[in-house]
Amino acid sequence: MQQVLHRGAALMQHSEEALDASWDDLKLFLACAKYKSFRNAAEELGQTSTTLMRRIDRLEESIGCKLFLRDQSGLTLSDEGTAMIADVGHMERHAFNVFRRASRTSNDASGTVRIAVTEGPGNFWILPRLIDFQKTYRKIAVDLRCAMEQADVARLESDIAIQLEPPTNPDLIVAKLGRLHIYPFVSRDYEKLYGVPATLADLKNHRIVKQNAPQVDDSAYARVLGLKSLEGIVGIKTNSSVGVLYAVERGAGIGFLPTVSIALGAPLVAVDLSVSHHADLWLTYHSEFRTSERHKIVVDWLKKIFDPKIYPCFRDEFIHPNALVPMMTAAREGFGLTGYVAAMPI
Repeated sequence: MQQVLHRGAALMQHSEEALDASWDDLKLFLACAKYKSFRNAAEELGQTSTTLMRRIDRLEESIGCKLFLRDQSGLTLSDEGTAMIADVGHMERHAFNVFRRASRTSNDASGTVRIAVTEGPGNFWILPRLIDFQKTYRKIAVDLRCAMEQADVARLESDIAIQLEPPTNPDLIVAKLGRLHIYPFVSRDYEKLYGVPATLADLKNHRIVKQNAPQVDDSAYARVLGLKSLEGIVGIKTNSSVGVLYAVERGAGIGFLPTVSIALGAPLVAVDLSVSHHADLWLTYHSEFRTSERHKIVVDWLKKIFDPKIYPCFRDEFIHPNALVPMMTAAREGFGLTGYVAAMPI
């Protein structure tokens, strides 16, 4: 009996010690589980791998179990880590909700709204129209982040996100904004010097400018072109959609860009290979922001400037880029941009 009581006291003492575990350490645990390596998690968090390993060691010692199986391939959650991650994730969601509610209730029609969007639509579609938005809504500050990395709205990385993949988190509100139709283009100078391929078989005599980036399907190029491999065809690879457009305009090769690029005035020539691709644009934000006046204003504005009824380039059905030019007069009015700045890559 005394042994049982002693064991119970030891368990109670260990449980009390576990309460000393730092919330910061628990967040590091979530990051390591997400990125599956100390190095990748450390780079994302702006810490050194050594510091991160030490913090996880301290957390494991505090709770009395191993959270990760570590080997040369990276980190794998242990059974204890798998059991724990749901609870820690639940704690994190509640913590984020506290901040969201505070943001939502503070001076409804004024304050900052953070938007994360891919490079092209952010730089060349939203930003020019944001200037007019600011003239109407002077008290709303829009923090616009243009990057190919997808922001996690649920984890407060952004208030609103426009992305190429729909999220699956049930706490998020998701709406389809429109569709980007991807088509091959070359510059006018390239066409004069090298001509354009008339068939897919002619591609071997040309070079492709290819984008490798998050949210971009790396296999789409070969699949759409009906090729097993792009080896020997790709001349330039870049993670930047702006870089793809710039390289194509400078005559580096064939680039796959949204059809709206030419409709907005980019000096490009459509390459008719009887192939096209599309990527849907998804708007997402947390359900907590449904009652925030400034977030509702921004969401409604974003839906308006991507409305396919007003801007046919975002319709579901494919429209040849040459046919888009006369249809996009309203979109170009007041845009005031020419050359590669006027186009809109992904």
